[in-house]
Amino acid sequence: MKPIAYQLYSSRNHDLDSTLSMLARLGITELEGYAPLYQDINATRNRLDKNQLTMPTGHFAIEQVESDPTGCIAIARSLGLESIIVPFLTPDQRPVDAAGWQQLATRVTEMGKPVRDAGLGFGWHNHDFEFLPLDDGTLPIEYLLEAAPQIELELDLAWVHVAGQNPVNWIKRLTGQILAVHLKDCAPEGENLDEDGWADVGYGIMDWEVIAAALKLAKVPRFIIEHDNPSDPERFARRSLATVEGL
Repeated sequence: MKPIAYQLYSSRNHDLDSTLSMLARLGITELEGYAPLYQDINATRNRLDKNQLTMPTGHFAIEQVESDPTGCIAIARSLGLESIIVPFLTPDQRPVDAAGWQQLATRVTEMGKPVRDAGLGFGWHNHDFEFLPLDDGTLPIEYLLEAAPQIELELDLAWVHVAGQNPVNWIKRLTGQILAVHLKDCAPEGENLDEDGWADVGYGIMDWEVIAAALKLAKVPRFIIEHDNPSDPERFARRSLATVEGL
């Protein structure tokens, strides 16, 4: 069975050293990084080594990848990353029409070239806005991926669901372009409000049996569990890991 990674953004409000030792104790061996972990590379590298953890993928801000690809590549090399992923656009950065998304796709393709030339993977992590229809009924994700076929996608299944789309349909449609999936769950409406409406994997409303079958057929190479605001990271990691392993 392929390793199941943990997105460390899930524990951004909790102690990092406690999180890493907890993950190692649960048998998780792979992590996904995010920006604060790159501020002191030596400290992060030492923490990974101490807990026998690896970090195959990491999230980097679009501005950082575009303005300093050499620096991003150096960080990736130092931490053993195999892929660099752009995770988010702030509302003011998001195009509002098809032409804007086509321009963004060209821009993202260009910023990914140095990364790919260095032998690293380059991907885009979605939220809901890429799957929300524009005024003409088309979807931003279509422009992003069709205009930039070199871009791989880290498909966040819960955000696809939040946008009102069927994650299974998109897994099938994007087969061959999926770099990794974020396995994340949504609580029933009105529940888990203290955790921003998210749930541990298998404890929400996502149909994981059907999703797992689609992921298997699509031969998705990497699974990453995530929760945007868990009150108890160990509970989230333990229960989510058990769910995914059971599938």
